[in-house]
Amino acid sequence: MSISTQLYLGETVCLGPIDYENDSAVESRWTHNSAYLHNLGPQIARPLSPAQVKKRYEAIEKEVDKSKNLFYFTIRDKKDNRLLGFARLFWIEWTNATGGIQIAIGNPEERDQPYAREALQMVLRFAFQELNLHRLSAYGLEDDPAGIELLKNAGFVEEVRRRKALQRHGNTYDLLLLGLLREEWISNQGTIS
Repeated sequence: MSISTQLYLGETVCLGPIDYENDSAVESRWTHNSAYLHNLGPQIARPLSPAQVKKRYEAIEKEVDKSKNLFYFTIRDKKDNRLLGFARLFWIEWTNATGGIQIAIGNPEERDQPYAREALQMVLRFAFQELNLHRLSAYGLEDDPAGIELLKNAGFVEEVRRRKALQRHGNTYDLLLLGLLREEWISNQGTIS
């Protein structure tokens, strides 16, 4: 990575901190969409008020300060600083140089945009080059093929498939665990950029 490479600023998005006053209302609207909540993982999908989201943000920042094994970024449109989603590195085991990664874009109509791809590349660069992690894991949900494709295009490979582990709308789906090693990410990049 060149010294001139921006860690938090991409072509279309930037990574930043939580804006309690404005982000809470935006993410509250996202939680009224069950598809958004279901793509976050196996937790119970329920809508949240702006006050509940703000309380969750406070808990996240407290955990970031306390645990030192969680990094949470908002994903914002570079043009107008509008909240698009979030990215987080979590379960970081410093002694093993491993962790987990999650990316989410809130508005369904923006999920086909390059925002998630660019944000994912920025967070991977941060994890592998700034934090010097060796391995990252990510969950993929069978009923979210676009999310799995995003991860695989970034170099993640399927390592575990928990058959019929998710129930959604009367159907059952597999839960995938995907992994990416630092050297695989470097090879996928062509060069370290």
